[in-house]
Formats: sequence, C-alpha cells, structure tokens
Amino acid sequence: MRLTDLLHPHLDGVTRVVDATGPGLRLAPFLHLPDGVTPHRDDGQQSIDAGDLVLLSDGPDPAVHGTEDALRAVLRRLRPGARGLLLSAHPDPAPPYHRLLDDLVTQRCQVLRAAPLDYAHLRSGAVFTRLTTAELLPPHDWSGRPVPSDGFATSLRMAGEYVLADLAARTLRARHQDLERRAEEAERARDAVREDGLADRLAATVREKEELASALRQARDRVQVLQARVAMLEGSTSLKVGRALVSAARSPRRGMPGLPRELYGLWRARSARGPAPAARSAARTAPGAADDRLHLVHRAFAATPRDRLVIAGILTDETAEDFAADAVVNRPLPHDGPLLVRRTDPDALVVQLSACTGHGPWALTGTGAAPDLDRRLAALLTEARALGRRAVLWRDAPASAAPGLAQLAWDAVLDAGTGVRLSRLDPGEDTRERLREAFQWDSTRVRLAELARLAGAPDPLAGRRVAVLAAPRDRHEAARLTAQVLGQQHRPAEVVVPDPAGLDELDAAGVAVRTGPPTAAWVSDWSDLTEDRPDTLLLDLLCAQEYSGADALGHAAGGADYTFVPELRRPLLVRRSLHLTGAPAESWCGRGYRLFAVRGKEPS
Repeated sequence: MRLTDLLHPHLDGVTRVVDATGPGLRLAPFLHLPDGVTPHRDDGQQSIDAGDLVLLSDGPDPAVHGTEDALRAVLRRLRPGARGLLLSAHPDPAPPYHRLLDDLVTQRCQVLRAAPLDYAHLRSGAVFTRLTTAELLPPHDWSGRPVPSDGFATSLRMAGEYVLADLAARTLRARHQDLERRAEEAERARDAVREDGLADRLAATVREKEELASALRQARDRVQVLQARVAMLEGSTSLKVGRALVSAARSPRRGMPGLPRELYGLWRARSARGPAPAARSAARTAPGAADDRLHLVHRAFAATPRDRLVIAGILTDETAEDFAADAVVNRPLPHDGPLLVRRTDPDALVVQLSACTGHGPWALTGTGAAPDLDRRLAALLTEARALGRRAVLWRDAPASAAPGLAQLAWDAVLDAGTGVRLSRLDPGEDTRERLREAFQWDSTRVRLAELARLAGAPDPLAGRRVAVLAAPRDRHEAARLTAQVLGQQHRPAEVVVPDPAGLDELDAAGVAVRTGPPTAAWVSDWSDLTEDRPDTLLLDLLCAQEYSGADALGHAAGGADYTFVPELRRPLLVRRSLHLTGAPAESWCGRGYRLFAVRGKEPS
C-alpha cells in the first residue's frame, strides 16, 4: 500500500499535518496532500490539537527515525480529537508495537487502521486518534471506510477479533519459526554436503589429471609412430624409385639414359642395408604398432557473456521444448552425461522425475529396474558437484514412482509442476483471468526463475521488465504518474522522464527513476498522463506477448483482439531494440516485426 492510500481516508476535518518524524526522513513527496491541508515541521513545543494530524516514525536507526523517548514526548502533547500516523521502519514483518501500546493507551489513543507499506525504508503504518469521549470509535474495513458503530457491540467485536487474530498470529508465528528452523537445518545439511563434496571434487580433479596425463602419453606415442612412418617413407626404396621415374618422365632426354643405372644402384643399396634406425626404434617403443583409435571431442562455446540460464537436464520432450524458450537446454544421455556436463558447464543439473518414469533414454531410472542407469546418474551428479554446480530434482510426480532418486544427494528438490507455456493456452477457451493467473504463478518462466535463484543464474523474469516513458509537467501530473505506476498489477521496473524531480516515491517503492534511453526489455509510452489506464494494462500486454512472441502490441483498427495484425493503430508495448531503432510504426510490419492486437479492458 502507498502512504497516501493509508493517510487520505483519515484526512476528513484535518487542516494541518505536523511532521514529527526523525531527522533522516523526508515524507513530503509521499503525502500528496489535498488543497486546504498545510504541512508543518514540529518545533517540539506546540500542542497538537483537534484538526491536526501528526506524523511519527519508529525504526532501528535513531539518527534517521528518531528515538522512542522523543516519540512518547509527542504523544503527551496530543489533545482530544488530534490524529496521528505512526510509521515503522523495522525490518521484521510485524512492528514491535508492544513497546508503544501502553503509551498509546495511557494517552487514550485508539488505533484505527494499520497496513504494510510498499517502500524499502518504510515497512508499515498505523493511523490512530486521541479519543474525545469514553466510547470507542468504530473500526475501519480494508478500504478505509468506518464500520457502523453500536456502542458496546463495537467493543465486544473488537475484543473478540483481538483474541481470534492473536490465535491466527500465533499459528503464523509458529509456522514462521518452524520454517526458520528447517532453513537452518537445510543450510547445515548443505554445508555438510559441501564438505563431503570436497573429497568428490578432489577425486574428480585427480581423475581428470590422470586422464590428461594418459592422453598426453598417447599423443607422444602417436607422434613417435608418425615420425617413424615418415622416416620409413622417406628412406623407402619405393619412394626413391618413384622419384627416379618421375624425374625421368619430366626430362626424357637427360633422365632416360641413366635410369637403368640408378634403379640398379637402388636395388643394390636396399639389399645391402636393413631397416632404418628410426623405424627400429619406433618398433621398440610404440605400443603394438600404431594406435588408430578415434576420439570424439564435444565442445559448447559461446563468445558472448552468459545472459541466460543454462541447464543440463534429464527432461521429457515437452518440458525440454518449453524450457528452451527461456533457457539453454542440453540433454545428457546415459553414455555421454559426464562429458556433456564438463563441456557445457551448466548452471544447474536438473533431473525431472517424469523423465525417469516415462519413455526415453533415462526411463526406469530410480525404479530399481535399471541399476546401470542409477549408477550413471550418480556419476553424473558427482561430476556436477565436482564442478560446483547445483543438482536439482524436479519432483513433478509422486516420489513413490521412482523411490531410488530420493537416495541420491541433491542440492535442492522442487516439488511442483514444470509450469505451462502461455503459447500452449487457447485465449478462446481460457478466460483473461486464467491467462493472468498462469502468467503470474504457473508459467514455465516463473518456474525457471525459481531454479535460477537456486543456481545463482540470470533471472528469466528479467525479460518481463518494462520501462515507462513519461514527461510530467507539474506536481499534479507527477502525482498521477506515481499513482498509475504503483497501481499496476505488473509494476514497471523503471520510469524514464526528462526530469526526475517529484518522483521520490517511485524510487522508494523500488521503481527506478532515470533519464536517458530505457534499459528494460520492453517500453511503454505514457506521454499522455490524462488518460485513465487500468491497473491490468501492463499485465494483459505481457500476457499477450508471452502467448504470441510478438515484437509490439497495442490496439488495432476494428477492435481486433488476440490476433496478429499488419498495423497497430496505437502501440502500447514495444520491444526495446525496436524502440531504439526509431523507425516509424507504419514500417514495422514491412521490416519483419510481428505485431499483435489486444483489445482494451476496463479497470479491474
């Protein structure tokens, strides 16, 4: 939630906002106060009367957020009817309200509403008021509207809600502690696996050294054999006879008369000497004459920086095809798995359980019916661990289907499906809500992003980053731009403007504000800030892009929806590379770019 959304429902009757927050906070760009409400800085002396709303802060850094003693001093200056907004910067999900609750009760202050905030430096906020009577005010619902009050019934409702909310919070706290304990145990287990993996890596290094030494010896033996062959060839009578015949054929007049004498001399010399010394030496040193074995060398090399997730995966055909849209996929076979892992150096080795129970080269792995495949998979995991790469079991089927896989040492186990590729959905049958749900939670790209976080690899979701282009002319347009950007269900990654003044709230909410060319993968032009944009605008556009693979999306003539078109009446989302070309939109289709139409929707 934005600070203005939490604050504005409680500004009725307020004429002055008093800023008593810590010296390191500057909240003016976040408030967007309406006309008639004036901001003031607290001088530490004046009382806070009815019609005033005071801003307070509490956090871990006294130099930035102020001290609790200063906060209590402000609470003592509250007069009946005054209101306040307490902002918490503590990193914990729940602020330490117990330290200030007694002071609020002592000053007869009732908390009306509390909500989390979408800022990096402010985590939550709570609105309270100094009561004027002995009766409690009615609480507010999630939208900020007061619930009808009925005297004792209101107090009874709040008391019951407190007990039940504490029950729910206690369950969540226990669950949180359990997850923290499991995370610590998993971290200790990973440390133990890493320590055990040192021996494996050392053994793999020794094995690789021995293989290289053996290959070097074989290469030297091969060179000696070739040198012996060259020496034998150069000293052979057949070569000399051939040279003599060629020389005589080139110059018959001079060469033919002496040819019989030369051939006779070669015959006498051949019968007088034995094999050449180099040939005898090679025959003694070469292991069983020439080694004509052929060696297959596999290499996967890219000259550009690695910007995509690289997977060595035992996957089904469908999963490999879906993953290949957002990652580099190499599929090892039982006979070349370790070699492929060494040559491709993947970010992670992924074993899909369905690929071990269905059809394919790794079928029956982990079932106990193919122990040779189990041994080859164990060797593949050892090779990946020796390279310092993560071995991940993607358990998209019941573990009982291949119980032997659970006996192997995995760095991580993902208990989820591999996701759905949006291009496999049918917009005619699936609703727009189904497309949004698949895009946000169930798509293959989201599943790969989780794998990338485990492996420390490039995030596939970076392909969904959107840059908004805008040019607000005054503070009202800057406030409207901020509201539209932070209201999007798929929030833009950056806002590119000529002047970043007045957009501090965007930066605090994690949206980069910058000048110059955009850096995100997609660009959306919001030059007209008077237009009403639904909160699902970017979400629907990116859903359509992942479904179609188009380069530009927007509205088309005739109200076309979810179809390729030769021209867009109004482009709404454009690939960054296409935007930077500066080519007019009328020429995009002729240049080979794919254009996709999406009908505008009402705000949700």
